[in-house]
Amino acid sequence: LAWYEDMIPWQFADQWAELTRAVDTPTCTGEDIYLKEGFIPLLEKNAVNVIHPDLASSGGILETKKIGDMAQDYGIAMAMHMAGSPISALANVHCAAATENFLVLENHSVDHPEWNELVVGLDVPLIQDGFINVPEKPGLGFDDINEEAMRKYLDPRDPIYFDQPTDAWDKEWSHDRLWS
Repeated sequence: LAWYEDMIPWQFADQWAELTRAVDTPTCTGEDIYLKEGFIPLLEKNAVNVIHPDLASSGGILETKKIGDMAQDYGIAMAMHMAGSPISALANVHCAAATENFLVLENHSVDHPEWNELVVGLDVPLIQDGFINVPEKPGLGFDDINEEAMRKYLDPRDPIYFDQPTDAWDKEWSHDRLWS
């Protein structure tokens, strides 16, 4: 068992500290925290053993790097949560490579062959023997997005991703993020 993850909502740093002191297994939280300021109470109270930001929702590559650097100042390791596309995976890989206290990158869906088809110009499979090589190409390391492959997985009733402008992302909406 690597760690207990999200046993209680991340906002309860005092409870996290109590849990962490009470168990021998490392504790981990953070995939729902936006910006580094949300991690400060957990770090200041030494409330977890591992922080777990999700680059896609924590504020991006630079913010996640800052989160990792801040955690390192407290002697806390950083695992990264990633439940996205190969594009998100590559952004995480670059951030991880630049972050000294990086531990591991959680990932989802990478065992589906079609996952590797979503971008062009990568060595596939992206994950080989449990590792992802840091690409040497410019940018995130791929040549292009395979729009045809992506369209196969979009809901045909919701064509906003490619075909028309939308304000859908401007609305504040979320399910209950108190519990991951």
